[in-house]
Order: sequence, then C-alpha cells, then structure tokens
Amino acid sequence: MKFVIALLLLIAGASASCIHSSVMRRVADGLDDANRFNYTGLGSPLSWYGLNEANEACAKGKHQSPIVIDSAAIDYAASGSLNLNLPLADGAKLENLGFGLQVTLTNGSLAANSKTYTLAQFHFHTPSEHHVNEEYFPMEAHFVFQTASKETAVVGFFFQLSEVGDSVPLFDSVFAPIDNIADAGTSTTTRQLDFGGLLDHFNRHGVYQYTGSLTTPPCTEEVEWYLSTEPLPLNVQSYNKVKKVIKYNARHTQNAPGQDNLLEIAAQKLNSIR
Repeated sequence: MKFVIALLLLIAGASASCIHSSVMRRVADGLDDANRFNYTGLGSPLSWYGLNEANEACAKGKHQSPIVIDSAAIDYAASGSLNLNLPLADGAKLENLGFGLQVTLTNGSLAANSKTYTLAQFHFHTPSEHHVNEEYFPMEAHFVFQTASKETAVVGFFFQLSEVGDSVPLFDSVFAPIDNIADAGTSTTTRQLDFGGLLDHFNRHGVYQYTGSLTTPPCTEEVEWYLSTEPLPLNVQSYNKVKKVIKYNARHTQNAPGQDNLLEIAAQKLNSIR
C-alpha cells in the first residue's frame, strides 16, 4: 500500500492549487462546487482522487468507465429489453458548466432490467469517451437516468461527422443557441426538442451494454451503460460550435471491467523503479 499512498498524496498536493475554480462537478441532481476538476494538466483525471477522498473509485475502482469496446466480445442488450421514453419537450435549460454542455430535462424514462429510471439530464463529450474497436468518435452524448434509490443508468450515442452535412434535428435544436452561452456559468433555453428521430435510431440498431462507472468524479461504480452501436450524423458547422465551447472533456479509457485500475498499476510500476 505504501506506493499507492505515496502516489495519491503526491496527486493531492499537486492538484489542490491547480484546479480551475470555475469548474464544477456534474451530478444527476445538480452541481457541487466543492469537488472541482478538469481534463488537462494537473487537473486531469490522474488527479481526481486527490480532490476528495470520496473520489477513491477514480484511482482504485475495477469497473471504471469509459472503456474500449470490443464489438466481438461485449454484451448486447437483448431485443425488446430496453424501453427508452423521451417525450416532446417545448424547450429545456442548456448550460455551459465550464467543462461541458448539459441539458436539464426530467420528462423521460428508461425501463431496463425490471427497473424504471427517470431522466435527469443529458450532456456531451468531445471527443468521445468510449472507443469502439480502438476507434474514437468526434463526440458522444450521455443521457443520465436514475431510479428513486439513486441507481444510475446512462444511454450513450456516438456522433460521426457527416460528409454531406446531415444531422439529427433534435441536436440542431439543442445547439442552435450555443453562441449565447460562450462563457462558463451561463445558460439559455433550447428550441422545442423532438426526440422521435433519436428514439427511432435507438430502436433500430444494436446496443452495447456493460456495468461501469460515472466518467466524472466521484467515479461511482455499478452504473449500467447502454451505448447505441450506430453513430449519429453531425454536420461540421454544429460540431465546430460545440467543440469551441466544450473544448476537450473526455476521460481517458480505463482498463477492462474487473481488471486492476490503471492508476494502481502505474503506481506499482513507479514504485518498482525507485
């Protein structure tokens, strides 16, 4: 344990004065400004445990997300086992959190594994956090759901840039007012959100499934992941606008579920050469 403790103390000391104060943790039911993090330099995922001991799973958990998906080995959701319900919404709050874009919306649900989850929000990562057969995508959307007992499930979608300028109308509506929230901490309202096309896409294609974690602190495990196998089209203009606001906000891929945490492995190797 000596090498692990030494590494974590080093991380804690380095990160305490280097995290941007405007960056706040995303949780399903709001924001917590006491647990600040970012994605680059000394504020990167290597330092997340040092922010708060509650983030222990970030450095020691063995079922961490995101992962590299092997499409020939991963489990797929059985046909008809998922019921994703996302009703038409007149509009929703779109926020620039400083580390990403979040849409707060609670009138959706997911039925899976005899449980019913309620939509809390959805947000975006550039580039994608999960990789498929070693390939990453320009962007990934996460729809975060929770049960009444705070069990979490995430439905994810990859985006691929369209060669002919196509995009999903839902996300045109989400991204249309993005110029109004160029600064961290600002918010606006989206256009009407029609999820019909997204639901058709989800129901027509396969879904990867595995049990992992949140991809942000506190990296809580036992999160059920459902990722659509087929990327959504995104036009270059929308992508460039989103990327300019989000910049880089993807956690590096973790070890395969059940295997040792990459930070613990790195700590062992570092200790062995001293």
